[in-house]
Amino acid sequence: MTITGRSTAAHLEQVEAPGAMLTTRAAKALAVLRISTGLVFLWAFLDKTFGFGYATPAAKAWINGGSPTKGFLASVDVGPLQGFFHDIAGTPLANWGFMLGLLGIGLALILGIGLRVAAVAATAMMALMWLAEWPLAQGSSNPLIDYHVIYAIGAITLALTYAGHTWGLGRLWARIPLVQKNRWLI
Repeated sequence: MTITGRSTAAHLEQVEAPGAMLTTRAAKALAVLRISTGLVFLWAFLDKTFGFGYATPAAKAWINGGSPTKGFLASVDVGPLQGFFHDIAGTPLANWGFMLGLLGIGLALILGIGLRVAAVAATAMMALMWLAEWPLAQGSSNPLIDYHVIYAIGAITLALTYAGHTWGLGRLWARIPLVQKNRWLI
């Protein structure tokens, strides 16, 4: 397996070398960021599915007939896409897409596999949530950079730095023939 043209052994030597772009400590810090970010997405999936009583009460859990998107999207009250979000609030497509996105992104980040796909999915999800909350409206705390943007940037950074190789299954994943033939799956 190669990383940007270098063998894995050469890459590991580079990581340890003074002045290397990615030190061992940096790789571990990225792994902590990857796992903790994955847990944010996975927790949202689990809480909305089972209603642990944090963001979602048990009565509104998905397994109890609740909708993971209706409350949020139906309450969108600003922005140019307000009507669109109201129209899709609580629909099966929105519910399943949102929940599968949370689960897939969370598992990919925690396991350290498919980080490119997870980064694209996380960025798309965060962009839609940013549009739904429309922080450009007066009264928001920051009209441009909020947590949605930070999560998207974080996911992209994790994918670009091969963060799944440290404390994850990224190296094993990259050896799978299908993944080797389709590098976008890394």
